[in-house]
Amino acid sequence: GLLLQEMTMSGLHELRFTEEKPLLRSQEAELENSDAFLSAMDTDWKEHDIETPYGLLHVVIRGSPKGNRPAILTYHDVGLNHKLCFNTFFNYEDMQEITKHFVVCHVDAPGQQAGASQFPQGYQYPSMDQLAAMLPSVVQHFGFKYVIGIGVGAGAYVLAKFALIFPDLVEGLVLMNIDPNGKGWIDWAASKLSGLTSTLPDTVLSHLFSQEELANNTELVQSYRQQISSVVNQFNLQLFLNMYNSRRDLDINRPGTVPNAKTLCCPVMLVVGDNAPAEEGVVECNSKLDPTNTTFLKMADSGGLPQVTQPGKLTEAFKYFLQGMGYITHLKDRRLSGGTAVSLCPHAVPSASMTRLARSRTASLTSASSVEGTRPRACTHSESSEAMGQINHTMEVSC
Repeated sequence: GLLLQEMTMSGLHELRFTEEKPLLRSQEAELENSDAFLSAMDTDWKEHDIETPYGLLHVVIRGSPKGNRPAILTYHDVGLNHKLCFNTFFNYEDMQEITKHFVVCHVDAPGQQAGASQFPQGYQYPSMDQLAAMLPSVVQHFGFKYVIGIGVGAGAYVLAKFALIFPDLVEGLVLMNIDPNGKGWIDWAASKLSGLTSTLPDTVLSHLFSQEELANNTELVQSYRQQISSVVNQFNLQLFLNMYNSRRDLDINRPGTVPNAKTLCCPVMLVVGDNAPAEEGVVECNSKLDPTNTTFLKMADSGGLPQVTQPGKLTEAFKYFLQGMGYITHLKDRRLSGGTAVSLCPHAVPSASMTRLARSRTASLTSASSVEGTRPRACTHSESSEAMGQINHTMEVSC
């Protein structure tokens, strides 16, 4: 079931609902048929190679900008591409009910898409800062006003960097398995030693999955082992992994903790499985963000890929994250209504099986009733600091 703990003016409330649909639905079969992702669900997915200051980016997009609504832009983790990382999540039926309201843009890191040409010897892979600086070219190319980013692992780090450098282009962020810290010398040496004694797929698997998941040798792990070895160019993957391992600390601090603290100004939902290798990093990232606009989602019985093993719960959380920003006041929930639209009005009384996962920003109740939503004004350090003195609306959610 899903347990929500929401801190409101009236105190702490706990609400629970059960997941009626199975959370594991033949991921192996879905991975083997990942090439059908672009054609089976919709015929208007289009592939683009976009010029940026640091090289070409492969992008797959569906739909066109809709009014004032942002685009949903995704960025995958090391060892994956947009299909391997997000196929299960975006193919989930309730997620499709959301995405039909938005243009969806999947970004593949340079050289990581299926069938990518191998980079030449001596090629200098873009740094993590440069990967973030490539994204405005995507936004400009398609005419997006701003985006809601969904990133996993290395992709979450890139999107967080993007939001720090270009805050006016980012409406909100869903960051899964983010680690805001760079590797220290000991970690760097350990990863170098591991690279000498382990194969590249094994190194990537230890990044994606917990030791318990690897020890259980599940079909899911074996499926990803095969896909990582065969779908992603190994030379290009090594370059991406090396660059991610050489990342620096994200320059963020909770407002009020240090002078002129920088933080993410947009609403943020942090997601991690309770059995994920990135759990410690996500918890630390949460401690560095503004609590007035941050939601922390910790998923029970979930490992390193919650978007694959728990797509139903993640979709439910994403619904309310969007609704809290003022988008999609009516959504279909088949579990409740047999396919008819139900209201997600923030003033409605939560039911046992559907609980509002409100955005923690203090202004959410006034903005959430809008269908198109309004662009939130950019936050300033002083505004964030003042908010610290107000009631803390941050939610910590255990699923």
